[in-house]
Amino acid sequence: MDVCLSYSYNMDDEIAKFIRRVNPPRVVIDNEVCKDVTVIKVDSANKHGILLEVVQVLTELNLTIKKAYISSDGGWFMDVFNVTDQDGNKVTDEIVLEYIRKSLGPDESSCFGPSMRSTIGVKQSVDYTVIELTGTDRPGLLSELCAVLMDLQCNVVNAEIWTHRAKAAAVLQVTDEETCSAITDPERLSKIRKLLGYVLTGGSSGRRFREPKTTVSSALNETHTDRKLHQLMFADRDYDEWENNVDDEDKCGRVIPDVDVSNLHDLDYSIVMIKCKDRPKLLFDTVFTLTDMNYVVSHASIDAEGPQAYQEYYIRHTDGSPVKSEAERQRVIKCLKAAIQRRVSEGLKLELCTSDRVGLLSDVTRIFRENSLTVTRAEVKTKGDKALNTFYVRDASGYQVDTKTIESIRQVIGQTILQVKGGNTDAKPSPQDSPTGFLFGVFKSRSFVNFGLIRS
Repeated sequence: MDVCLSYSYNMDDEIAKFIRRVNPPRVVIDNEVCKDVTVIKVDSANKHGILLEVVQVLTELNLTIKKAYISSDGGWFMDVFNVTDQDGNKVTDEIVLEYIRKSLGPDESSCFGPSMRSTIGVKQSVDYTVIELTGTDRPGLLSELCAVLMDLQCNVVNAEIWTHRAKAAAVLQVTDEETCSAITDPERLSKIRKLLGYVLTGGSSGRRFREPKTTVSSALNETHTDRKLHQLMFADRDYDEWENNVDDEDKCGRVIPDVDVSNLHDLDYSIVMIKCKDRPKLLFDTVFTLTDMNYVVSHASIDAEGPQAYQEYYIRHTDGSPVKSEAERQRVIKCLKAAIQRRVSEGLKLELCTSDRVGLLSDVTRIFRENSLTVTRAEVKTKGDKALNTFYVRDASGYQVDTKTIESIRQVIGQTILQVKGGNTDAKPSPQDSPTGFLFGVFKSRSFVNFGLIRS
């Protein structure tokens, strides 16, 4: 029996390779057919998850998908994307265009190659240790985590942190403070895991916290960070919070996405209809969620030319069946709503760009705290000797940030170092908000390790 199964799998793989050789993926990029957008057409033999791979290539290049038409029913995959760059212009950079051709084309290393890549456009490295965290959000959580990492001589090189409905998830890449390389000692890794887990529990049995999750790995981690953050939040069941919320707005005043799922019984499809405010990576978040829940997108139409995004998906489960029950329908709706809202960042977007130094992020977050600001989401990056960080901040009471406060902070940090990008979001004041937004909010008076310690 084992031999037969192995033979069958090998035959399937050989057939797939033969189909790719006979019908190699074809990518056509057209800057002439439309006045304001670049049109990208992708044709290929179909396989599960390939739509997500294509969307990830485009979003990793920070392209905005204005419209998309998707058809991948049966054995063939045909997509058309209308895209622009971050400034709303056609994509004319030949380096970017060539990367798209290579990533989506017939090259063996492309996402249509024999083994589907889990990361595209992201440079992988074995020079850091990956830490994944989930737990209940609360004031001062990150400062405590940083203190533990400091005591263990760990530097945070890159990190992304999401908070959503009183839950926190983070993916951090850290190095040994002395060697600036990955931490490989099993005993040390075990100690890091144990102490971070203790911090996530709050260090007190008298408070109600969910069981946290801490994963520390020194191996090459191929999981795309955004995918992992979605998976961490999903595993922590943040979507359950939607069950008791039937209003048009959540507790933070954010408009809840309009999501509906219905069945076309005569065609054995389920139709997913989404209407919400458009934002970067929205298509990636919804496509990833459907794919990760083992649904196949057979057809789709995307329209995001205005401030509102409209998405229509025709889906089946991987076993070929549509949504089978009301409970499953509600679960799909809740999971999609949660996936859309996880990346909705309340508050004012601030970008920091300067030469990296010891204590930089510790100083910046301390200044935020001293001015009663809370960071609701953050992305920490280092490129060479440069620190490139993005923060979304709110007033600690839930109100929009006062302009005078921001200008005062910029004078302290540096007018050219800290830039304001865009205005406050549409979130309503929420003085009674849960501790969701306080991952960075409270720093104790004692000195903590800075959250981006890089040796020069």
